[in-house]
Amino acid sequence: MADTRIGVIVPYDFALDREYWQFVPADVTLHVTRTGFHSGPVGIELAELVSVPAEAAEATRTLVTIEPDAVVFACTSGSFVRGLAGERRLREAIRGAGGRAAATTSGSLLDALRQIGARRIALGTPYVAALGERLRSFIAEAGFEAASLANLDLESGIADLGPGDVRRLAEAAWVRDADALFLSCTNLPTVGLLGELSAELGLPVLSANQVTMWGALVAAGRVEAAAGLLGAPLAPAAAAPGRRAATPPTGRA
Repeated sequence: MADTRIGVIVPYDFALDREYWQFVPADVTLHVTRTGFHSGPVGIELAELVSVPAEAAEATRTLVTIEPDAVVFACTSGSFVRGLAGERRLREAIRGAGGRAAATTSGSLLDALRQIGARRIALGTPYVAALGERLRSFIAEAGFEAASLANLDLESGIADLGPGDVRRLAEAAWVRDADALFLSCTNLPTVGLLGELSAELGLPVLSANQVTMWGALVAAGRVEAAAGLLGAPLAPAAAAPGRRAATPPTGRA
């Protein structure tokens, strides 16, 4: 049986290629291509520049010769900054350029939240506040509620953050009545921390790269490979407020 091929469109400044391979089985191969270079700090303007549908289409055309089973646009801010309509246009651009199936990071986030049965979402981002608010608006447009929003206010250097930085961000975003916590940005290093954070904070902790690969596997028809990436769905009783771990992060009541 031939390997499953997934094309991955990343922003020009993406530095965490290694994380994606840790989310897929050995018979899935990843083929990464990048958007064009855009000068400027991480923020709304840059997110809008990397998310132009024509640019996603051009990146897709660099992949179609190898006939990937799915192509994913792997940028969180680029796929939420223009709302649900902007996310849909990116998928349409990928399919219009020859992609068999298409997914995006932010679209996959919404599907993942539905999959685990989460409604109130704690949000942790490395972004400046204005861009973080676009994420809050995006999930609200899709019918979810932001239980909290914590931002690191960074305009560069996100991929260089250490485990302690990511842990502090998750703790800053944690609130007792959230159903899940999402750590945004595909350049935020999270792959070795998700299980620990979920156990310590008492709720599912999802990352951008995790939901990206989950959504890409589903789009490629590899539902069985995607099945274990998100953990078990929330039990009905667990979805009620107040279910959180008895001991909150230090300083949080």
